[in-house]
Amino acid sequence: MTAAIAVALVVATAPAPAAGSPIRRGPAGTVAAMDAAPLPADLGAWRVDGFTQSLTSVSPPTVDAYGRDLAAFVAWARRLGITGPEQVERTTLRRYLAFLATRRYARRTIARRASTLRRYFGWLRRSGALAADPSSGLSAPKGEARLPRVLRPDELRSLLDGPDPSGTSRGGSAQVAPDGAVDLRDAALLELLYGSGLRIAEATGLDVDDIDLGRCRVAVWGKGGKQRIVPLSEPAAGALGRWLANGRAELVTEATPAAAVFLNRRGRRLTPRDARRVLDRRAAVPTHPHALRHTFATHLLDGGADLRVVQELLGHADLATTQRYTHVSKERLRTVFDATHPRA
Repeated sequence: MTAAIAVALVVATAPAPAAGSPIRRGPAGTVAAMDAAPLPADLGAWRVDGFTQSLTSVSPPTVDAYGRDLAAFVAWARRLGITGPEQVERTTLRRYLAFLATRRYARRTIARRASTLRRYFGWLRRSGALAADPSSGLSAPKGEARLPRVLRPDELRSLLDGPDPSGTSRGGSAQVAPDGAVDLRDAALLELLYGSGLRIAEATGLDVDDIDLGRCRVAVWGKGGKQRIVPLSEPAAGALGRWLANGRAELVTEATPAAAVFLNRRGRRLTPRDARRVLDRRAAVPTHPHALRHTFATHLLDGGADLRVVQELLGHADLATTQRYTHVSKERLRTVFDATHPRA
């Protein structure tokens, strides 16, 4: 059993808090008890590990998310006396989704967990473990269509040009100036996220051989292990060249992976969480890393880029995903209308 699944089981099996007992806010606004119950007995009957090992077409973070979602459902079902998937009925699944709603889980979370259950029981049906799929046709409320906002020019300058020269952070406290190597790393990372539209996990997972500074391009391994070639902007290529030539060696230790492009202060590969801290330190306002990717795509579309080109650059398998993910400014819509419609 993976650590992620074990943690999910601890939370999901926590007893309901007694009246007046302290509570804390959990993921997605849920209320969880401060105390956690012991882990359930062996989960072999549920074939959780077999299911997660079958997920070969998705990224490791997605596999972890499926595992946590499934472990939470298993822990809930066991509290009802259900000891295996063959005892689960459609009404059981509907009851579980209703339970999540009463615990004030976000609609997006409920929709994701329903998707996990459909994939899990579909796998059991295909593998012959179940005669029928109880999740067939299972519906859940659609998640809210939330997109990161497009960063304003002054916000981009704050991120890409470095910390506030006044030496204060968003909270007003004194800000420690980063050393030269870390500053070069941060500049290269942020130029790459905005200049090429990479996901944060794609950027932190880059190896040195993936970058071709001579041709100003980078080979990116995206979701599902799919590779795409993305151009590097001139600022990104310059920042990466300075980091690799002058900064990276300063952070190398005995624990450093030889191929890793971005390193943290301990010499290990930079993690997505490390990268989020970079944004927290340099952004003038709270900024999610995905906002840089969204800004990249929106600026391309506003500049006249074809939607199919943006789809390829972002690594989306479905054009509909790009259409939902990006938006075209009202100004460009009006400009295109005025320039192309014969009766405009």
